[in-house]
Amino acid sequence: MMNISPARTARRAELFAAAAAVVTVVLWASAFVAIRSAGDAYSPGALALGRLSAGAVSLGVICLLRREGLPPRSAWRGIAISGVLWFGFYMVVLNWGEQQVDAGTAALVVNIGPILIALLGARLLGDPMPPRLLAGMAVSFAGAVAVGLSMSGGGGSSVLGVVLCLLAAVGYAGGVVAQKPALAKASALQVTTFGCLVGAVGCLPFAGQLVGEAADAPLSATLNMVYLGVFPTALAFTTWAYALARTTASRMGATTYAVPALVVLMSWLALGEVPGLLTLGGGVLCLAGVAVSRSRPRAAAVRATAPESTPEPQPEGASESA
Repeated sequence: MMNISPARTARRAELFAAAAAVVTVVLWASAFVAIRSAGDAYSPGALALGRLSAGAVSLGVICLLRREGLPPRSAWRGIAISGVLWFGFYMVVLNWGEQQVDAGTAALVVNIGPILIALLGARLLGDPMPPRLLAGMAVSFAGAVAVGLSMSGGGGSSVLGVVLCLLAAVGYAGGVVAQKPALAKASALQVTTFGCLVGAVGCLPFAGQLVGEAADAPLSATLNMVYLGVFPTALAFTTWAYALARTTASRMGATTYAVPALVVLMSWLALGEVPGLLTLGGGVLCLAGVAVSRSRPRAAAVRATAPESTPEPQPEGASESA
């Protein structure tokens, strides 16, 4: 039977976590395109409730099929906080904020989130802040600023909209930092499912709006709302939790800086919105910063991939060196 070294096992786990992070950022980027259609027909609270309901149903079915059961009691504090702050509060205020400001301003303000995650993670979780992570986040944030400025329509912003987007960034950061300890006690699927359920329950006051608006909404908007619940919520939040359980909150937060670059590409392909040079340059900076923040020093990479050395046989009577 072939013996797999611990280094190779760790490397494989790291690759799976990286693949999960890629799935997350791609689906979260696609959400911005879907929200454009659904947001025209649904109010912020109704859209959040419809999205979370579709996500909770999808995740609940998967949990039943996998017989996941309830999370342990010790995980509920983190699940409840992340459910209220991230699944509920964040989605409502972000939907509302994007109705008050242009897309560029919203992208700029919400991208404060990963910086807040790094600061909160270092303070509350003891996450390390290596120079590569800080440098990568700085490069990515510069790229997000460039993308935001290129997308700003000028004069389409309001103080209320900026405040709402800032609150969304705070809710996002707080939810991620609260979720991290829960993932040490419950599975990614459990944390995502019950966090989504907590968020949906918190949005129940918008049920009347959802029912009334669904009757008048075009089918495309409703399908986009369901898509948001099944893929960018149920699937993407689960792959996010899987990856977050295997790395630090700071590194995962930095990874989301790939989202603006992917939004530019998807808008180009799906909506025919041809990006300008500033937008393209900002997208490249976002991706470059993510690559830097997730890279490891050369010496550490060599140690992680080097095969385990086998001690040479010693002659009889020879003693090991001290």
